[in-house]
Amino acid sequence: MLSDGKEKYEKEKIRNSVSSEHVNEEKAEEHMDLRLEHCLAYVLHTSGTTGIPKIVRVPHECIVPNIQHFRVLFDITQEDVLFLASPLTFDPSVVEIFLALSSGASLLIVPTSIKLLPSKLATVLFSHHRVTVLQATPTLLRRFGSQLIKSTVLSATTSLRVLALGGEVFPSLTVLRSWRGEGNKTQIFNVYGITEVSSWATIYRIPEKILNSTLKCELPVHLGFPLLGTVVEVRDTNGFTIQEGSGQVFLGGRNRVCFLDDEVTVPLGTMRATGDFVTVKDGEIFFLGRKDSQIKRHGKRLNIELVQQVAEELQQVESCAVTWYNQEKLILFMVSKDALVKDYIFKELQKHLPSHAIPDELVLIDTLPFTSHGKIDVSELNKIYLNYINLKSENKLSGKEDLWEKLQYLWKSTLNLPENLLKVPDESRFLNSGGDSLKSMRLLSEIEKLVGTSIPGLLEMILSSSILEIYNHILQTVFPDEDVTFRKSCATKRKLSNINQEEASGTSLHQKAIRTLSYHNENNAFVALSRGSQILSLNTTRFLPKLGHCSSAYPSDSISQTNTQNLKGLNSPVLIGKSKDPSCVAKVPEEGKPAIGTQKMELHLRWRSDTGKCVDASPLVVIPAFDESSTTVYIGSHSHKMKAVDFYSGKVKWEQSLGDRIESSACVSKCGSFIVVGCYNGLVYVLKSNSGEKYWMFTTEDAVKSSPTMDPTTGLIYIGSHDQHAYALDIYRKNCVWKSKCGGTVFSSPCLNLIPHHLYCATLGGLLLAVNPATGNVIWKHSCGKPLFSSPRCCSQYICIGCVDGNLLCFTHFGEQVWQFSTSGPIFSSPCTSPSEQKIFFGSHDCFIYCCNMKGHLQWKFETTSRVYATPFAFHNYNGSNEMLLAAASTDGKLWILESQSGQLQSVYELPGEVFSSPVVLESMLIIGCRNNYVYCLDLLGGNQK
Repeated sequence: MLSDGKEKYEKEKIRNSVSSEHVNEEKAEEHMDLRLEHCLAYVLHTSGTTGIPKIVRVPHECIVPNIQHFRVLFDITQEDVLFLASPLTFDPSVVEIFLALSSGASLLIVPTSIKLLPSKLATVLFSHHRVTVLQATPTLLRRFGSQLIKSTVLSATTSLRVLALGGEVFPSLTVLRSWRGEGNKTQIFNVYGITEVSSWATIYRIPEKILNSTLKCELPVHLGFPLLGTVVEVRDTNGFTIQEGSGQVFLGGRNRVCFLDDEVTVPLGTMRATGDFVTVKDGEIFFLGRKDSQIKRHGKRLNIELVQQVAEELQQVESCAVTWYNQEKLILFMVSKDALVKDYIFKELQKHLPSHAIPDELVLIDTLPFTSHGKIDVSELNKIYLNYINLKSENKLSGKEDLWEKLQYLWKSTLNLPENLLKVPDESRFLNSGGDSLKSMRLLSEIEKLVGTSIPGLLEMILSSSILEIYNHILQTVFPDEDVTFRKSCATKRKLSNINQEEASGTSLHQKAIRTLSYHNENNAFVALSRGSQILSLNTTRFLPKLGHCSSAYPSDSISQTNTQNLKGLNSPVLIGKSKDPSCVAKVPEEGKPAIGTQKMELHLRWRSDTGKCVDASPLVVIPAFDESSTTVYIGSHSHKMKAVDFYSGKVKWEQSLGDRIESSACVSKCGSFIVVGCYNGLVYVLKSNSGEKYWMFTTEDAVKSSPTMDPTTGLIYIGSHDQHAYALDIYRKNCVWKSKCGGTVFSSPCLNLIPHHLYCATLGGLLLAVNPATGNVIWKHSCGKPLFSSPRCCSQYICIGCVDGNLLCFTHFGEQVWQFSTSGPIFSSPCTSPSEQKIFFGSHDCFIYCCNMKGHLQWKFETTSRVYATPFAFHNYNGSNEMLLAAASTDGKLWILESQSGQLQSVYELPGEVFSSPVVLESMLIIGCRNNYVYCLDLLGGNQK
C-alpha cells in the first residue's frame, strides 16, 4: 500500500474508516499472545491525565505501522533533523526515535534543563541545529509564547518543514493562524491517538488555503483519516456504529492492539473505547471533547474545552487552561501577554460565551504547568488554585506566625524553589536565591495583596535583606501595636568577609569644596563611550578640530551628558583611524541571525568573547587619542570576571576575577589609567586599565549594582549601593570624600550634570534626588511613588527618568516636574537623548521602543517582540550620510536598528540568549552582552557595504 502513494492510500482508508464487520468475524478465532517470543516492543504506563492509569504492553506489530506511514506522509529523508520532544515514558518518543533511525535522519536529543527554557530551546532547535520535523503536544508548543512561535518556530525562514501536534486538543484555526509568520510554509498536521492503541491512530494535514484564509471557522480541525492498519469507529450511547451525528471514538485494527494491565491474550481487531467524543459530519470526524470534559453546570451541559478555546482566541491571552475544580467551580487559568484587568477579560468572555459557561474565577499565572509528557498538568493547576483561594480567603492574617508561613510560601513560589523545601532559612536573601528585579516586583505585589496594604520601603528590603528582616519589616506595618522584637544579628547590615579591611576601607570626609585632582597626564587623552550614547572626551583639546567635534558649552575636558555632542564626528574615520585588516578578526560561526528578509542594513558577527556566565553589564569602550587601534572594550559578568577585549579583533587583553557577580558597568578614571566597577560583594574595584591589576578596593555595606560615574572637573567617582547610600570616592588618595544617605536602595547609576553642577540619584523607594557633587548634601528631592530602576539622564534643560508605574518623568534642574509620558508597562530602560537634545528614546516592558520630544509628546513608537529592559543608543550611520540611527535590544535577544527620525526598522538581528545588557556603537560596530555568557561585536553593514 505504501508503494501506491499517499493519495490512493488515504482514499482507501477513508472508505474503510467506519467499517469493522470484517474485523468482528475474526475476533473469535484469532488472538495476539504476549507470551510469544519477540511479541512485545516496549511496556509503559499511561499518565492518567485523561483517565485511570494503566500498564500498556505494546507489540511490534502495533507500533511499526505508525513509523512506516509517517515516513511516507512526512517525506522523511537523511537530510532531516527530528527533535526528540517526548520523554521515553511517552509512546510518541518511539515514533520519533525510529522515524529518524529507519530513515537515516538525525535525531536531536536535548537536556531537560534546556527544554524548560523556551527561548533557549528555540535557539537550540531552530538556530543551532535547524530542526525540520517536530512532533509535540500543543502545550509544549505554547510554552514558546506566541511571539517566539511567530518569529522563530513558524516564521518565513524557519527550518521547520513538518509540525505534528497531538496528545491534546488541537488549537483552533484562529489561534493557529495567529502563530504563523507571514510567508511560513511549514506543513502542519493534527495527529490523534491513545496509548492503549499505541501510538497514533489518525492524521490530518491542515490545507494551506485554510491556514491562509481570513474567514472565521466555527468547527474545530477534524481528525482526518486512519493511519496504516488502523480502524476508527464512532459509536452512539447504545454501542451502535454511526455514520452521522455524535458519539464516542473507538480505535483498533487487526494488529493495532495492545495488552492492558493483566491481559495475556487479546483478540485480533479488538476495539478500545477512547473516552473522546466526536461528531461525524459529511464523513469527516470532528473532536468535541473528552468524556470527563463534559460537565453539567447551572442545569445545562457544557464542554469546558470550549471555554478554553474561546479564551485563548482573545488578543490579550498568551495561553490558558480550564478546570472543573472539585466538580463545583469552573476556573480559568491564564497566561497574559501584558498587564490586564480581570474585569476586562470577563467582559470579553461574556461577548462570546453563554452565561452558564462564564468561569467562576480567573487566576493569572506566569506559565502553564505541564507533565513530563508535555500535557497540561491539571493536578498542579488544582494546587495553584487551592493556594490562591487560601491566600485570598485569609487576607486578614490571624497573627505573626500566619504571616511568617505565608511569606515563606510566597518566597518559594516566586523563586520556584522545590516543594520539598520545608522551611526557607532565616538568613536567605532574595537575589542570592535566584531572584531578580522582575521577580522582586512580583513578590512585592503578592505580599501587599496578602496584607491588604502598601508597605513603604518593602522593595528595598526584598532586594537587600534576609527573609527574616523582610518579615520583621512587614510586621511593623501590619501589627504596629504589637511589640516586635528584632534579632540583633538580623537588624545589622551584613558584614563583608575575606577583604583586606585596611586596603578596602575609606574615610568619610565632608569637605566644603573639592580641589581638582592633580593626577593629570595629557598623554592619556581618550574618548570613552558607554550605554545611552554617553560620551566622555578628556584631555583632547588640541585634537577637537581634527576630530570634527562641535564646540561645547562645557570645558573641553568634559562629559557630554547623554547628549552625544557630535556623535557623527565620533563615528568618523578621522577619530578612529582605519579598521584593522579583516583577516585578523577571529572567524566565528553565525549562531545569531538576521531575522527579516528585506533589510536596509545587515548585522554580521565580527567576534564574540566567552565570559563564563551571563553578561548583564553594558560595555565601556575606550578610544586612546594617540593610538586609536588599541581601542578596548571593558565588561564584567556573573562569572565574577572583568575583561578587557580588543575592540577590533576580540582578543582578550586581560581578565581579572573579582569577589562576586558583576552587573555594574564600568567607568574610566580622569587620567585614563584606571577603570572602576561595582560588585555584588559590596566592593567598588579600581583596576589598572592596561593590566587589570587591583589598585584599590572600597567597601560599601551591601551589593553594588549601580554603575559608577566620573566627574571630569574633579576626577571624583560617584556610585550608589544597595546599602541606601551614594558615595564620592577619591581613587587617587584612596578615600571616601562623602557618603550620602538616599532614603532607599540605589540600584541605578548616578547621573552628573555640569551646569548646574548636580549629581542625580534614584532609589527603589521612588525618590529622585539632586545632590551637591562637592559635599553630598541633598539640594532637592522628589517622590515618584513607585520604584526607580531606570537611571536618570540629563540634558541642558531637563532631567528624565523612567518609573515602574509605566511613566517617563521629566523635571527641571530645580526639581519642578514638567511632564510625564505614560506607557503600558513598567520602565526599567534608561532614557537616551538625541545629539540635538530634541528627542528622547527609551524602552518599556510593554514591548515598545518610544521616541518623545522634549515636551513629552510622542513622536513614534516601535513594537518589538519582547520587553525592552536595555537602554537605546543613538548614533550616526557610518555610511557617510547624515542619517541618525537608534540601536535597542529586547529581552528575547533581538537587536533592533531603527531610523531615529521615523522609527522605521532598518535591521533586526537575533542573539542566542536573553539580553539585559545595553548596546554601544562605535564606527560601524555594535558591542553588547548576552545571557548565553558571551560578549558580541557585530558589524553594521549598509546597502553599499554588503
